[in-house]
Amino acid sequence: MVRGAVVLGASGLVGQRLQQRLANHPMFEVRALAGSARTAGTNPADLTWGLEGHAPALDLPPVFDVQDPGLVGKLHDLGVTWAFSAVPSDVALSLETRLVDGGFRVCSNASAHRRNADVPLVVADLNPQHLRVRPEGELLHACATNCTLIPLLMPYLALHRAFGVVNYHATSEQARSGAGYALLRGEVPLTPDIPGEAEKTMAELAWITGRLAQGQIEPATIDGRMRCQRVDVADGHIVDVVFELAQPVALQDVNAALDAFAPHPDAAGLPSAPLKPLMRVEGSVRREAHLWADGLGFPAEVNPATNLQAGMAVVVGDVEMEGSSRVRLRSLSHNTVRGAAGGVVLLAELASTQWS
Repeated sequence: MVRGAVVLGASGLVGQRLQQRLANHPMFEVRALAGSARTAGTNPADLTWGLEGHAPALDLPPVFDVQDPGLVGKLHDLGVTWAFSAVPSDVALSLETRLVDGGFRVCSNASAHRRNADVPLVVADLNPQHLRVRPEGELLHACATNCTLIPLLMPYLALHRAFGVVNYHATSEQARSGAGYALLRGEVPLTPDIPGEAEKTMAELAWITGRLAQGQIEPATIDGRMRCQRVDVADGHIVDVVFELAQPVALQDVNAALDAFAPHPDAAGLPSAPLKPLMRVEGSVRREAHLWADGLGFPAEVNPATNLQAGMAVVVGDVEMEGSSRVRLRSLSHNTVRGAAGGVVLLAELASTQWS
């Protein structure tokens, strides 16, 4: 069954990445776009396209205004049942709730409802069990994580499951695209500091790795430190991490644990789920070589509108021991794919198997 969808965020970077990934999707069909008052009423074909390749050829009505009181009715008239949200958090706060109340299934990239008790925060191939959170009423709302979390989360889970992680110390190098088109295009100056990013990322790590008990999430207690900074590259977030493990290990055992890391079986066969969500390379992680990792290899030429697994794997390299129980590594994720639009689409793929 193909599900009618609206993308919230018609002209933004993540909104356009969502359009790209949904244009040929086997489970969803984009039937509408919604955006700010600036883009409302615009023919979608006339919107400036900012990603690689061409804008998808979508036969859609003019862009709806996300603030339109009649938006719910207009979307129902088009047979829309799913909403993919990439609007700013201040807009998402009320808009997503309005759509859920209107009966839409909402999967969000916005941070407005992350870590709400009744809105699960889910990386579909890692903690799908959190979709079983059951607040009062039917569950129709879920969020994907902050893009910076993904390259920290994957190696953390691999090592914690194998050996136990006592603490971590991480530093991020975040690409311009993580701040949207304005910074990517050089319309605003690049500043290294990203206020609040580290705190948000660490909190989401605890939430994602928390325990589901009696229909509620109990966040994990994790000792960690993090510093986040912006760097002058277009795409790809890299995190340098030192993990203190709970036991002495050999480098070969660390590498074996990273190599053995597997996705949750609930995600098997989903169109966007890579066969291996974590790929280890010998030597150094490099954006130019590894950005589009797909769980099997590192394609150099990619059409993101048809290859839904490209850019969905995290790449780990530069793995070394610093003492008997301290591991240093470098981890890369495509921030607008795995860390944003691709993560949201994968979440919707999973949710479609659980939500009526």
